[in-house]
Parts: sequence; C-alpha cells; structure tokens
Amino acid sequence: MTHLRLSIVLTLLVGITGTFSGCKKDDPAPEDENELITTVRLKFTDGTNVQTFQWQDPDGDGGKAPTIQNVALKINKTYKLDVELLDESKMPIVDQTKEITEKKDEHLFVFTPAPASLLTYTYGDKDTKNFPIGLTGSVKTTAAGMGTLKVVLRHQPPVNGMAQKNGTATPGSSDVDITFNVAVTN
Repeated sequence: MTHLRLSIVLTLLVGITGTFSGCKKDDPAPEDENELITTVRLKFTDGTNVQTFQWQDPDGDGGKAPTIQNVALKINKTYKLDVELLDESKMPIVDQTKEITEKKDEHLFVFTPAPASLLTYTYGDKDTKNFPIGLTGSVKTTAAGMGTLKVVLRHQPPVNGMAQKNGTATPGSSDVDITFNVAVTN
C-alpha cells in the first residue's frame, strides 16, 4: 500500500510540476507589423520642374484594384526622387513617410527598372548603420525607351533582438510592392 501511495504522490507532483512549468512561458517579442500604406507618390524633380506619379489603393489589399499612374521622364536627365507614403484609410490621414523615417534602420526601398538600361537609381539617404533607405535619391535616364520601375519597400525589423537589415532586399517582408509603367522620351 505504501508503494501505491508513493506512486500516487509522485504522479501528482509530476502533474503539478508539469502544469506550472506549462503555464510559465517566455513571451515572444512583440511582432513589428508591416505598415499599412494606401498611397505611394514618386516626386521627380529636375531643376524647377516637378512631376509626381502616384499609386493608390484606398481600400488596401483586396477589394478594388489600385490605380497606378504611368511615369513619364525625359532622356538624358538626372532627377531628384523623393518618395511619399500615406495611409489614407484613417482619419486624419497618417503620414507613413514619417514612420519610415523614424524606423529607418528597419526599412529599405528597392528600385528595379526593366529593362535595366531604362534608368539608374542612386540612394540619397542612409540609416544609422550607413545602409541605404531610399526615401530620397536620384534617377538618371539615358536613351528613350519604355519599361517598368518596380518599387518595393522592405520591412526588416530586428528578429529576436538581432538586427535584420543588412543593405540587401533579402531579409524581411514587403510593405509595398508596386510596378509603375515608365516612358523615357525626348
């Protein structure tokens, strides 16, 4: 009988210990969610000439298709390019450009022209670790042509306390992934 009591007591102790250790868990690090961006504006400046082209998806993913303006640039020009980001799903409208500026160590714009000879993008801003951001930069055109410019904003927050952003598009997820049609003409 003593053996039976000892077995029952040990079983209860193991069960209680398992219950308490099961309740104690490490809280995962809070997830750094992607920003909601409903409007992206590309502002090309050549001297006093300013042209703005916009992608807009007011209802976010799903629902209605976004509207995308075609980009029209001139040959043999260097433009200053500034990117403006908005969340127009909220009132008042949220300036996500400010959010990205504040979290510059966690974000990277990637600009990919197709064909590659259509234009050249050069970053004009850097984060605290000297990695590019892409909220401002320059675009140089050469010959006339038609193509696209893919604009991707990579969200690269730390994971388990370790920095993820390394100056490449590989880590993280995309806050924005847009393809603009581009015409470079005389």
